[in-house]
Amino acid sequence: MPLREILKQTLAALWETKLRSFLTMFGIIWGITSVILLVGLGIGFSIDQKEHLKTIGVDIAICFGGKTDMPSGGYAAGRDVILKTDDAVAIQQLAPLIKNVSPEIIRTVSEVSQWNAASRAVRGAWPSYQNFRSLTVEQGRLMTDQDETTGARVVILGNESNRQLFPGKPAIGEAIMIAGYPYTVIGVLSSKKQNGSYGSGPDNSQLFVPFSAMERDFPPSDKGDVIGKLHDIVVQPVSPELHEAALRQVRQIIADRHHFDPLDLDALWVWDTLAGAKFTDRIFHTMTLFFGAVALLTLALGGIGVMNIMLVAVSERTREIGVRKALGATARDIRRQFLAESAIITLVSGSVGLICGIGICIALRSLPLPDFVPHPVISTVAIVSSLLTLAAITVFAGSYPAFRAANLTPIECLRTE
Repeated sequence: MPLREILKQTLAALWETKLRSFLTMFGIIWGITSVILLVGLGIGFSIDQKEHLKTIGVDIAICFGGKTDMPSGGYAAGRDVILKTDDAVAIQQLAPLIKNVSPEIIRTVSEVSQWNAASRAVRGAWPSYQNFRSLTVEQGRLMTDQDETTGARVVILGNESNRQLFPGKPAIGEAIMIAGYPYTVIGVLSSKKQNGSYGSGPDNSQLFVPFSAMERDFPPSDKGDVIGKLHDIVVQPVSPELHEAALRQVRQIIADRHHFDPLDLDALWVWDTLAGAKFTDRIFHTMTLFFGAVALLTLALGGIGVMNIMLVAVSERTREIGVRKALGATARDIRRQFLAESAIITLVSGSVGLICGIGICIALRSLPLPDFVPHPVISTVAIVSSLLTLAAITVFAGSYPAFRAANLTPIECLRTE
């Protein structure tokens, strides 16, 4: 039988059972759409998390003084490790695998402008801190080496801090009183979509001043606290590949200066953003695989629906098969007829599902979504996987019903009521 005739008969048979055919096709359409959309959302989540982690800093580690957990060099366990400015200087001079370093002091003090007042955290750091902590200004400028050298009373406002202290007013060049000291606003930070922080909150809510000015104007206020004590030291290795080796150098330098074993992890606590990024990436990669597996299983269940509907069609059309065989149709003609029907169902519904999945991803990418909802990514792997699964469904869902129909004898078919 010519292919054209087979297609004509197939379309006629499908049209006679429109509702049943549509419901069967919907399972395939939903399966293909689910694969593309769920995998796209999983990849989108991963990309968004990486971008948000970059707002904390690009390949950095934050070092905090801890308490020794083991004796070393004649010193007992249980000693406090207090980081000071000299430790940051030592890292800068003795750690060749560290590209940038900055000590950091954090104080929560009062701030007063001519328009409003606040009580927000102020961070003091070296100018290099601004680059590897991803600080960019929306207005004005960043701190310079000259500001640090002269201990200039200049301040950069976070986006939220600016809105509170200068609501709808220009801030650049204006003066604010920080704990009674006059500081000049030189910059306002761009807004950050930050999903993590350390110290006293996200950068949007902070104020940033030169370390030398912070050290001079805001010494430790807690009774019995050590003069020169740092909140933390932030370091940036020369490259992600040498990240772990660089942190070992830092730990060795601090251990030598404070007389503890470098293997004593409690003595120097390190928040490693690169390790955190890798861990987060593994989580979202696993989540994406899970989403993809669930979607492919949904698609496979759609394939079972196609096989089921084709078996029903064989049962309903048994007498038709007998008549056609009695009139000279071969087993090959019957087999090709039912294979064509299952192929049309799967291929048409697969094409519609592909268009729907890609179309939804494109539509969502053009819409403003809440921060917690990522923009889906159109994944080539998801498309190829869904098409391969669809091809397998086409073969397996159609083959068994087609061979079953082809193996029926004319007499057996015509006896059927």
